[in-house]
Amino acid sequence: MNTDIENLFKDKVLGHPAGLFVLFFTEMWERFSYYGMRALLILFFTASIMDEGWGWPPEWAYAIFGTYTSLVYLSTMLGGYFADNVIGIRKAVVIGALLMTLGHACMALETTFFIYLGLTFLVFGSGFFKPNMTSIISEMYKEKPEKKDGAYTIFYMGVNAGAFLGILLCGYLGEKVGWSWGFGVAGIFMLFGLLQFWFAQGIFGNIALKPKNKNEDVIDIVAGTSPIDPESEDKLNPFTPLQRVMILVSAVLGLAWILNDPISKISEGRINLFSFEAFGLTGPTIIILMALLIFILLLFIRIPKYVKTTREKMIAIIFFAFVTMFFWAIFEQSPSSLTVFARDYTQRTLEGGAGLTFKIVNSLITIVPLGLITWVLGMLFRKTFSKYSLSNIFLGLSFLIVWAIAIWMLISEFQKDQAEVPASWFSVLNSLFIITLAPLFSKWWESKYNPNANMKWAIGMMLLGVGMACVAFGANGIAPGQETASVSMIWLILVYLFHTMGELCISPVGLSYVSKLVPARMIATMFGIWYLAIAIGMKLAGMFAESSEGIADEHGISYFFWILTGVSFALAVLSMVLYPWIKKLMHGVR
Repeated sequence: MNTDIENLFKDKVLGHPAGLFVLFFTEMWERFSYYGMRALLILFFTASIMDEGWGWPPEWAYAIFGTYTSLVYLSTMLGGYFADNVIGIRKAVVIGALLMTLGHACMALETTFFIYLGLTFLVFGSGFFKPNMTSIISEMYKEKPEKKDGAYTIFYMGVNAGAFLGILLCGYLGEKVGWSWGFGVAGIFMLFGLLQFWFAQGIFGNIALKPKNKNEDVIDIVAGTSPIDPESEDKLNPFTPLQRVMILVSAVLGLAWILNDPISKISEGRINLFSFEAFGLTGPTIIILMALLIFILLLFIRIPKYVKTTREKMIAIIFFAFVTMFFWAIFEQSPSSLTVFARDYTQRTLEGGAGLTFKIVNSLITIVPLGLITWVLGMLFRKTFSKYSLSNIFLGLSFLIVWAIAIWMLISEFQKDQAEVPASWFSVLNSLFIITLAPLFSKWWESKYNPNANMKWAIGMMLLGVGMACVAFGANGIAPGQETASVSMIWLILVYLFHTMGELCISPVGLSYVSKLVPARMIATMFGIWYLAIAIGMKLAGMFAESSEGIADEHGISYFFWILTGVSFALAVLSMVLYPWIKKLMHGVR
């Protein structure tokens, strides 16, 4: 056994090495900062000048938000490449955390230059950080595969705990105290995550410290020199010079379009890389269609060159990626159109018994998870404090601060005669429902009733549609052009319940199916296509949200949500209808 891994497993917390919980808390604070800032971004951009926001029309905010979230996913390919080939995984994590800390600090200054600079830092920081934390876990458990599922489950809880606390606390501070407070606190906890990871690195030995040895690991298919899997009859299919040019042109056009979209809108057309028209189409439309057509042409050229089994499995992946793209485009209305709906159209002031009930429930969902995580923190301290005291001190200080903010928030709310629910609060329900429902779905996947991949996507899209139908039904009484309303909170709560169940059907299993369906030498390429699909979905989410304003003015906001309901149900039906065909393409992979 590797000596570093052997030493790592000597000090255990909850049956797993203490190093896993170093990663748990690092990831928790990164998700705290990411989701805490994200919950405020649209609200800050669209808040009036009187409320210290920028007073943007929602369309501008949605455009920049879609571009930002899209670039976060695209940047993971860059961060993964540098980690694997240049600097090593652990250095990539540190660089990513540092860039994100700087990004949040910039955003706390709230000036135009620093907001844009902060978003840039956050994009590249996420790219270096996001793909590499799970890579460390993979290396830690490569000689103990039987414990890997449990390790990822614990890690996933850290992800959702951070998202939950970040939205709850940063959202409250941003909306109730000041935007700088929300952005600034996100940065403070990202810094704590960086420091506790940096000073505890010794616990990992040499694990994930150096770039991967290309003689031992999968070589990028782009190089055309990847080893053939022993069990595969497939032959190498290296990219030709022409195909590489097609990739470059498609990528440059797509990236230029993603960046130009918000810039041209915010500058009101003064800055527009594609200010031309042809064939009755605008420049930006022509550019993105060209990028997509080149990419689709590339797939048509390459896929037929693989043997039948590999070719059919790749077609199955492309179908799943297509559905997933629309899943995220609709699911990610949460921080955009649904948050604006919560602010402008939802009854968020609760009085009497309803107000008291909310205060009690809000206190419980704040204190109980925080208490459980603090208990885990105590066990980690007992195992690591003597060797990594400085890391533990920073981690302990971060928890003292988060406890102080949480208690202050709850006391402040109880002192009020009525409960005022922040618009960002509803987004915490996603993480809360994931933590609650994930064990049930895990049991379902392990039972004899575990559905085929195609049916999981169908069920996920159906649940997504049911969630959108709830808010569409609740918004039926809002007239076209109406700027405010008082729709019951229950409709948004139901949205997040059904959307979370849909997420549990699709999100955790996507990359798993990619890894099962393609030869090992092609995983890097197919993961890239998968993340590209998610990035497109994120940009589509912003575009869908942009269209909500015009649709709301002409037909009513309910009509917009009914459209998304229809798209979700249509893709669910498509997945069910194509079930026999996709099952055949997967060649027995479940």
